[in-house]
Amino acid sequence: MTYKVHFIDVKNQLQNYIWLIENTSTKEVIAVDPTEAKLVEAFCSENKLQLAQIWLTHWHKDHVGGVPALLINRNIPVYGPREELSKIPFITHPLSHENSFKFHDLKIDIIAVPGHTLGHIVYFADAINSLFCGDTLFAMGCGRVFEGTFEQMYHSLNRLSALPPRTKVYCTHEYTLSNAKFALHVEPNNVDIIQRTQEVESLRLLNQCTLPSTIDLELKTNPFLRANNVKKFQELRELKDNF
Repeated sequence: MTYKVHFIDVKNQLQNYIWLIENTSTKEVIAVDPTEAKLVEAFCSENKLQLAQIWLTHWHKDHVGGVPALLINRNIPVYGPREELSKIPFITHPLSHENSFKFHDLKIDIIAVPGHTLGHIVYFADAINSLFCGDTLFAMGCGRVFEGTFEQMYHSLNRLSALPPRTKVYCTHEYTLSNAKFALHVEPNNVDIIQRTQEVESLRLLNQCTLPSTIDLELKTNPFLRANNVKKFQELRELKDNF
């Protein structure tokens, strides 16, 4: 079976993307962090796809907002963080660190990444080299530390940076350009960052998506993955919060 990843640009203020994983044999599709139901319905209708599963990374409204409407007249599994069940009551399959499940023959592993929220999880599908990481790891950046500690976020990012270098990184926001500007500010002589910033600027001028990234590329160009201790990470994150 083959799988194809699509995206929907929500075109909202937060620049969300909804990722969709299609099983090309069955025309069934998974929606990851569906911000708005009508966009998912329209995409499925246009491409003759059937929504089969929903995956949620954390409880923030721009990640779960579309779920209740998508469940009207549909009995499909909703996967999400066990730690956030009280905030996401429509989860049918609560998940914790190192759990796994399947979508047809595709195995998905769960990694807990507290920091942005306390229960944040990510979905790793090794067979298709894909990581769906919500708001923990961004292209050239990382999520703000809202509920957790800087130490938790640092260790969460280390878990992700240890994944195979070829892993494609599907995060949920088009923040790459602003992240690139910050990366350039803190590492002005990093040739990889200079080159990537130019590429990102070109893509955004054409209003094109800068994702997915890869773990390999993030290790070279993401200051938060390059921080070698919690203290350095916290300094960078606080600097970025006020950048």
